[in-house]
Order: sequence, then structure tokens, then C-alpha cells
Amino acid sequence: MALLQPGDTVPQFNLPDQNGVLVNIDSYIGRKKILIYFYPKAMTPGCTVQACKLRDNMDTFRKLGIEIIGISNDKSEKLLKFSEQEMLNFILLYDENYQISKKFGAWGEKRFMGKTYNGIHRVSFIIDQTGTIEQVFKYFKPVDHDQIVLRYLTDGH
Repeated sequence: MALLQPGDTVPQFNLPDQNGVLVNIDSYIGRKKILIYFYPKAMTPGCTVQACKLRDNMDTFRKLGIEIIGISNDKSEKLLKFSEQEMLNFILLYDENYQISKKFGAWGEKRFMGKTYNGIHRVSFIIDQTGTIEQVFKYFKPVDHDQIVLRYLTDGH
């Protein structure tokens, strides 16, 4: 499936978080904007840097009215360990069969060190209060992700 674009409606989902509690996207729609970010694998160097930079800027995100949700294929137990180990202050969701990753267009062919395989692409979405994709971020390094999103949010959006 193609990557969702600004103006598209966010797909409905109900996924378990790091504590095994089901989270429905509808519980966020209408309240605040949401940064949904897809990442390949918890507790790897790039994903850890990305998550920790979001954690470290959480006060700024909250002042801007943004909730953060991370989504990967890691099981809830691993997400809990990752969250506790890195003291993350946002929820992480377990997308068991890549169903939501596919709906967002975050799942697909990747290349690394000459090998081709399918996996989750590092991509993130700003969802507005109506449940519409406002912005898509797809070309960034994990270390820069937080600043790219914050720059977008503070430049009048």
C-alpha cells in the first residue's frame, strides 16, 4: 500500500501498548494532535536515539498540544523493557502482523548492506484533531527526527 499523504484520513486501529492495554486511536482524535512514528526495532541504536530525543523534548511537544505514539512490530514485553530502560514518557504500540504499518504505508521493501527484505520504514505522521494526516516525515535521520518535527510545528502549523 502507498504511503498515506496529507489530507488522508488516519486508519482506525486498536493495538496493545507496552503494558498490554489496548489503545484505540479514536480516544485521541478530537483532543490533541498526534505524532505517530513508525520505527523498525526497539532497543537498536537508531531507534533508541530517536525515542530518547522525543522523550527529552516531551515538555515542548506537550506545550504544542502533541501526543506521541510509537509503533513497531516488537511484542508488548519488549516494548515495556524498552520503555522502562529508556524512561520513555509516551506510549509504544505493538503492531503484531504489520496490519497498521501496512495501512499507513510504513511497511515495505527495504535495502540494507546489499540485501533486500520487507520491514517497517522509519516514517512519522502528524494527525490533526479531526483524524486527518496533516504532515508526513519520511526523510530524516533518527538523531534529527525530533528537531525536524518541532521545526514544522513551531513554524506556524
